[in-house]
Amino acid sequence: MVVVFVLVAVAVLALLAAVHRYVWRRLIGDTTEQGGLARRTGTVAAFVLPLLSVGALVSGRAGFPFPVQQVLAWPGYLWLAVLLYLTLALLVGEAVRPLLRRVLAGRSGTAGRDPGRTGTALQATPAAEGARADAVPANAEAASGTGARADATPANAEAPAGTGARTDVVPEAPAGPQVADPSRRLFVARAVGGAAALAGLGTVGYGTYGVLRGPRTKRITVPLAGLPRSAHGFRIAVVSDIHLGPVLGRAHTRRIVDAINATNSDLVAVVGDLVDGSVADLGPAAEPLAGLEARHGSYFVTGNHEYFSGAAEWVDHVRELGLHPLENARVEIGGFDLAGVNDVAGESEGHGPDFARALGDRDRGRASVLLAHQPVVIDDAVEYGVGLQLSGHTHGGQLWPGNLVAELANPTVAGLERYGDTQLYVSRGAGAWGPPVRVGAPSDITVVELASRQA
Repeated sequence: MVVVFVLVAVAVLALLAAVHRYVWRRLIGDTTEQGGLARRTGTVAAFVLPLLSVGALVSGRAGFPFPVQQVLAWPGYLWLAVLLYLTLALLVGEAVRPLLRRVLAGRSGTAGRDPGRTGTALQATPAAEGARADAVPANAEAASGTGARADATPANAEAPAGTGARTDVVPEAPAGPQVADPSRRLFVARAVGGAAALAGLGTVGYGTYGVLRGPRTKRITVPLAGLPRSAHGFRIAVVSDIHLGPVLGRAHTRRIVDAINATNSDLVAVVGDLVDGSVADLGPAAEPLAGLEARHGSYFVTGNHEYFSGAAEWVDHVRELGLHPLENARVEIGGFDLAGVNDVAGESEGHGPDFARALGDRDRGRASVLLAHQPVVIDDAVEYGVGLQLSGHTHGGQLWPGNLVAELANPTVAGLERYGDTQLYVSRGAGAWGPPVRVGAPSDITVVELASRQA
C-alpha cells in the first residue's frame, strides 16, 4: 500500500511539473524577452506558486499552526484553480494559433504586393527617355581578357515599341521554406497567451465570487410512499459540504444559517463534511450553527472529512451547538422515520455505517428519510426499504470538468434520481473543498418538500 501511494504521489508531482512547464513556456517563455524583468518575475512565480499549492494541501495533515494554514491556503488553493483553467484555455489556443498566423501572413502578403507586377517581369525605369539603363559600349571587353562581354547585348537590340526603354525579364525566385516573421510570431504568442490568461483568471474570479457570495436556495417536491396526509408539505432544509477551514470561516457559516432560517423549514439536515480541521481551530467558525431555527430541530451526520478532523470531538461539539447527531440511529418525526448513518470513511476507525442498527427493526409501512453523506450507499438504502436518501459529498463536480470524474465514482452527482423504490437526492453542497471556487456547479441549500400520495 505504501509503495502504491508513493508511486501515485510521484506520478502526480511529475504531471504537475509538466503542466507548469507548459504554462511557463506559453505564458512566459514565448512572450517575454530573455533576461527581462517580466521573464524573471514569471519564472519565480512558476516555482513559488506550486510550492504554495503543495503547502496548502499538506499543511493541515502535517499539523501546521492554523494561522500558517490560512496564509498558505488562499494563494495555494486559488493557484490550483487558475492552473486548471489556464491550461485548458492554452490548449484551446493551440488550435487557434496556426489559424491566426495564417490570417496574419495572408494580410502581410496582400499589403506587400505590387499591383503593377505581372509575376514574371519587372518594369525597369530608364535613367532617361530613350536610353538604356544598363547600356554598355560595344567595344567593351570582359575582365577576363577574352574580348567578349559577359553581358553583351546586340547593338541593334530594340526596346519595346513606343517606349524606347528595355524591359528586363527577371525570373521569379524559386519557392522555398517560409521563415516565420519573428515579430508576427511574438504577436501571436502574446495574443493567445493574453486571451488564455483573461479566460482563466476571469473564470476563477467568477467562481470564487459564487462561493463567497453564499449558496442559493433550491426547492424540490418529492412524493414519498407511506407519508400520511398530516405530513404533506413537510419541509427539510438540506445542507451539505460546508467545509469550514482555513479559507471559509465564521462569516461563511453565518451566511448559510441566515439562508436556512429564511426558508422557514420544519427540519434542518446537515449531511456531512461540515469541517476541514479540528474543533480547537474551527470551533468559533461553527458557532453560528447554534442559531439554526426549525420546528423539529436540526440533525447532523458525519462525512468523510469529519474523520480527517476528529469525528468524535465534532459530534460532541455540534451537539453542544444544539444539533442532533444521528450516529447509525433513527427518530420518528411528523409521520415518518428520520434515520442517519455514519460515513463510510468511519470504517477505518470502527465507526462506519450500520444500516441494520439504524433501520433494521423499523416498521416498513412508515415513510422514511435517510441522511447519508455519500451517495454510494444507495444500494443499502434500497435493501432496507428507504423511501428517500439525502446525500452530498460530490459537490456536483465543483470545478468543471470535475463532474465527469465525479460521475465515475458516484451513482448520482447532483439532483434527484430513483433507484428501485428508493429516491436519492444529492446536494451540490454549500461550500467548497480546496480552491474556494465553483465552476459549472453552483453551491446550494435545498428545501425538500415531502408530498403525501394520499393528499
